[in-house]
Amino acid sequence: MPFQTVGRKPTIAISHLGCEKNRIDTEHMLGLLVEAGYQVDTNEELADYVIVNTCSFIQAAREESVRTLVELAEANKKIVITGCMAQHFQDKLLDELPEAVAVVGTGDYHKIVDVIKQVEVGQRVKQISAQPTYIADETTPRYRTTPEAVAYLRVSEGCDYRCAFCIIPHLRGKQRSRSIESIVKEAENLAAEGVKEIILISQITTNYGIDIYGEPKLAELLRALGKVDIPWIRMHYAYPTGLTPTVIQAMQETPNILPYLDLPLQHSHPEILRAMNRPWQGRVNDKIIDTIKEALPEATLRTTFIVGYPGETDEQFEHLVQFVQRHEFDHVGVFTFSPEEETAAYSLPNQLPQSVMDERRNILMQVQQPISLHKNKAEVGKVVDVLIEQENPETGELVGRSGRFSPEVDGLVYVKGHAHLGTIVPVAIRDADVYDLYGQTLS
Repeated sequence: MPFQTVGRKPTIAISHLGCEKNRIDTEHMLGLLVEAGYQVDTNEELADYVIVNTCSFIQAAREESVRTLVELAEANKKIVITGCMAQHFQDKLLDELPEAVAVVGTGDYHKIVDVIKQVEVGQRVKQISAQPTYIADETTPRYRTTPEAVAYLRVSEGCDYRCAFCIIPHLRGKQRSRSIESIVKEAENLAAEGVKEIILISQITTNYGIDIYGEPKLAELLRALGKVDIPWIRMHYAYPTGLTPTVIQAMQETPNILPYLDLPLQHSHPEILRAMNRPWQGRVNDKIIDTIKEALPEATLRTTFIVGYPGETDEQFEHLVQFVQRHEFDHVGVFTFSPEEETAAYSLPNQLPQSVMDERRNILMQVQQPISLHKNKAEVGKVVDVLIEQENPETGELVGRSGRFSPEVDGLVYVKGHAHLGTIVPVAIRDADVYDLYGQTLS
């Protein structure tokens, strides 16, 4: 036990769960705590308090969050619950977990230092805004938890769409964008820290700016970021209808914007899309993908689908299978439908059994695997730029990603040869499998 003096600030650990938007919240909480003089430790056993930044997007995510909370409670840890689950089940969590000393909502993470101070004097704190409105900017302290050369950059928070299956607006509030100037300033700060890749994130990146400028301003944002000294800028969550000719032109004309598009399509069949409250998408799916491929022939396309949506027939699922075969996406994620209580889809008739949903997920993944393999094999023989992120000290093998691979969700490039961590180097690709590439540095 370390010797404790009067006035010693408690040690705090943070357990991070969920998406990269949650990760940014975690990083801001860390930054604020460190700035306020708290000891932050990765070792939960040594910590006086453990902040658990939870996810509540779907049932499986909630189960992981609950498991983490129960394990910490059993270890008699004082727990501060933050994030989506805190927003979702605020009173219930305090009632059911005596070890929970505070719950902090998705729009209140910037008050974490004040929450800890209240907890320190014996209070049990509920710090949750009913309608989250806060968004951090470049002036908010931040302690990054990603590899040194990579950073997520949030351009907006919240969502104004009401997709029938999605609980996000309920958990994170309405869309609120940051100004172009604020985002560019943070990008410049990250460049000065040695960051080589920035990943732009929000709930719907293609809707960026509507709330503050009266119209989408993604094209203008991309062009402004083109002036920042960052080699790779990647976009996540680009809704197909927002990929207007001006946005595509900005991508074509801005060299550091990677031709990588993450399109959360969710389904292909017009009736399912209508039931999902995305009726506009069914009319444009095929057309927009063809337009992207024509305008950006080098584009890497990633997408996600939901199978087993209530009422999804065999024919509608087959429509989706053919859609995947036809468009040959580089990367595909498949999720089974998860009924969320505060969503319209929760009470829809004809909910499908989990066994049917699992089978459809497996079928779609099997359809995608040879496509992914074919796409990766097409890289063999090329020299591609790779951002080196890891090194195995025993074997000397390097691990990184090419522009085709986004962190966490896509594949890796395993590299033989020499290169410094955090640098982008040319690599000759020698081999490929379904998920990953294998190559040799040229130097």
